[in-house]
Amino acid sequence: MAQGEKKGFIARMLEGKERDEAYARSTLPTGRWSLFWDIFKGRFSKLVIVNLLMVVFCIPFIAVYFLRYMMLVGQGTLLPSNTLGVAWPAVPDIAGLEQQMILSTNLLWGALLVVAALIAGIGIAGGIYVIRNMVWTEGIFVANDFWRGIKINAVVVIQSTLFYGILLYFFTISIDAASVVIATGSGNNTLMVISQVFCYIAIALLTMMYLWMLSMGANYKLKFFRLLKNAFLMPFGMIFHNILFVALMAIPLILVLLGSFFAMFGYIILILFGLSYALLVWLDYSQWVFDKYFESKREGGKVNRGIYPKAGKGGEQSKAVQQYEQAAEEAAKIKSDLASRPIKPITDDLTVYELPDSFSRDDLKKLRASKEAIVEDTEKYAEEHKGDEKYVVYNARFEQYEEEEKAEKEGKKGGKKKKKNNGGSEK
Repeated sequence: MAQGEKKGFIARMLEGKERDEAYARSTLPTGRWSLFWDIFKGRFSKLVIVNLLMVVFCIPFIAVYFLRYMMLVGQGTLLPSNTLGVAWPAVPDIAGLEQQMILSTNLLWGALLVVAALIAGIGIAGGIYVIRNMVWTEGIFVANDFWRGIKINAVVVIQSTLFYGILLYFFTISIDAASVVIATGSGNNTLMVISQVFCYIAIALLTMMYLWMLSMGANYKLKFFRLLKNAFLMPFGMIFHNILFVALMAIPLILVLLGSFFAMFGYIILILFGLSYALLVWLDYSQWVFDKYFESKREGGKVNRGIYPKAGKGGEQSKAVQQYEQAAEEAAKIKSDLASRPIKPITDDLTVYELPDSFSRDDLKKLRASKEAIVEDTEKYAEEHKGDEKYVVYNARFEQYEEEEKAEKEGKKGGKKKKKNNGGSEK
């Protein structure tokens, strides 16, 4: 890049410092944070497409949630505002009426939300597969891999979503029922508050379990109860990390809950890339956990998939770098016919004679003569330039490879003969 060339703010933000000699477009991510930003910046358009595909499957869930909200609002406008029987229709005591209304509404619409969540889970199954491959830095075709992900992950995601949805429905109804008891004063308020606190904690842990079920199901082939057992242990073993990354992935939802301008901004993010962003955060984090506690502990585990640590930082190079360098070395040992001999460029008027629609024997002779002239000219050019430095150096390198391989084979044969001779003398 020329010293005097200047770029705009967006270009500098995306590409890095203008005169940073260590910068290169081909620089690979060396950690999970850098991998996240590399994917977010480099594959943002694909994240948007994946998100839109998932949003399509979430439409029934959004519709049911919106109808539930409208029903609650509509019923709220009909509530009497006092307890003196002045409203119409006359209600002598409205204590707990609002809580009872919310409970009755959630009994129906909460069950419908569970069904709609199963449909949304189909889209999430495809999105998980695509984003997991991004985290592994594999090549992807968004639409094709999205449908492939649905075929691969649909069962495990639907099972996990059904488990999460039913328990979430149960805990939500329990919270609403306790609110009714507290509002009407028909039970022990202290026990009801304790039960609500328990339900909220259970929902938080259940949500973490569900996220781990998604990431484990996308990475490993586990039966449902084995998956459930492993996912139950993860929220307790990584509690503080889980809270941090759940908060990070929930940023768009937090903006919606803040209301006002933030809510509008949060809705835009959710529609464009919110779901993709959340899955990227969680799958990138969970891959770090798998590398640290699972893959590094088992024989043949694939550690640091998508990560290319620099030499000297963190010890040995990752398997991905080793495989890349090994493939490059093997490719360099394959001799290319195009690079090993001179090929004459098309710089003269030699052409193949074109036969007319009706041709004679003389035309065939001219065609043969034109081809022979081109062959002779090409051979003459190759003979004249075979001593050029670039061809001599290139061919000498492969001659050296052949001599080394030949010496290695002879050395192996000599070693076998010595072993045989030693064996004979011992006898």
